[in-house]
Amino acid sequence: RAQPGRAPLPVAATMVASMLILASKSPRRSEILTNAGFQFEVRTAGVPEVRAASEHPVDYVRRLARAKAAAVAAAAADVVLGADTVVVVGGSVLEKPVDAADARRMLGLLSGREHDVITGICLRRGDGEIVDSESTQVRFIGLSDAEIDAYVASGEPMDKAGAYAIQGLAAKFIDRVAGCYFNVVGLPIALFYRHWKRLAAGG
Repeated sequence: RAQPGRAPLPVAATMVASMLILASKSPRRSEILTNAGFQFEVRTAGVPEVRAASEHPVDYVRRLARAKAAAVAAAAADVVLGADTVVVVGGSVLEKPVDAADARRMLGLLSGREHDVITGICLRRGDGEIVDSESTQVRFIGLSDAEIDAYVASGEPMDKAGAYAIQGLAAKFIDRVAGCYFNVVGLPIALFYRHWKRLAAGG
């Protein structure tokens, strides 16, 4: 279904001769694309999100992004975007929490520490594709058990990689960010745009 939003940027309007398809049901990714002036449709297919033993986090998110982009139907001229995000702290890979206890565990790991947010993206057009990833470093302030419990009780962590939303209630927990902010939200928009221009222009 088409996503409401602003008209595309002038450069986008002159380059788009095809449809952009977002192979993700994430409302955060839809919002980032909409705010950046893109018109697109959302099409998703079930892709198992299971990390292989000893699979590097970068390889993992790139593999999932590629699988998601490949799993949806598209015309040869369309550009399909697949993406996947994980949080990595102290060697642990954090995806979406399975329950409230898992969310508390994740937030406890993040408390007072730096972690990396890694998003893999895949842009597919016909037989061509571009696979890439972005990494952003984020530092949390120290959190008390009461703060963690209150945040988990809000429900916000439950569908977020690493159990937090930087653009939401968790904003007050963020001490600093090094790298692309939008990557932490769920889509490194500048990285996507750079590659999208190549594919949209037939490069």
